[in-house]
Amino acid sequence: MKRNRGTRKVPQERGEAGFTLVEVMVALMIFGLIASAGVALLAFSVRAQGATTARLDDMGALARQSSLMAADLAQAMNRPARDERGTTFPAFVGDATSVTFVRAGWSNIDSDARSTLQKVSYRLADGVFQRIAWPMVDGAEPLPAAPALTGLAGAKLRYRIAGAWSDSWNGSEGAALPQALELTLQRRDGVSFRQLFLVGTGALPVVKIPNPAETPDAS
Repeated sequence: MKRNRGTRKVPQERGEAGFTLVEVMVALMIFGLIASAGVALLAFSVRAQGATTARLDDMGALARQSSLMAADLAQAMNRPARDERGTTFPAFVGDATSVTFVRAGWSNIDSDARSTLQKVSYRLADGVFQRIAWPMVDGAEPLPAAPALTGLAGAKLRYRIAGAWSDSWNGSEGAALPQALELTLQRRDGVSFRQLFLVGTGALPVVKIPNPAETPDAS
């Protein structure tokens, strides 16, 4: 007779048993920590890039405003102007919040029938430091205001002549233009900027003092 030996089970090796629940939980926890760190690093990079872009935009806007105003003031000249009502104003008029003057060097690449002189004004309105220009020096309505800098809480102008600063300027005999202009801008976040500009050549006006020997005899 043949013996029925049956089926003998071969024991599995330990390496074929798979992962335990504890091992799976530990792996998931490590993966979660790595994923969280990656998300945090990505979010930090996005915030840093946004802050850098905003700061560069602010610096660029400030540089453009400063360059534009410096170019205008450097070409300021002694040329009185009339407004649309015919009232004559000095060549350079300013107070603590606005300044108006006539400058040379207005480009005319299209050869229009106009002067190369231009009347311009800078002033603060509703948190915007504006540049206003006129198509003609005399008797014309101003063009729409162009924003030179935005997001401001305040602006203050001062004018320098012969070593002294003044909060206003309306011209005087022998000194139609100040030597320099100071502009202090305060942003809404509390940061302030101080800018200094030369007006015209920045030189003192030449004032001729009468010579008594040349004065006609009143008798």
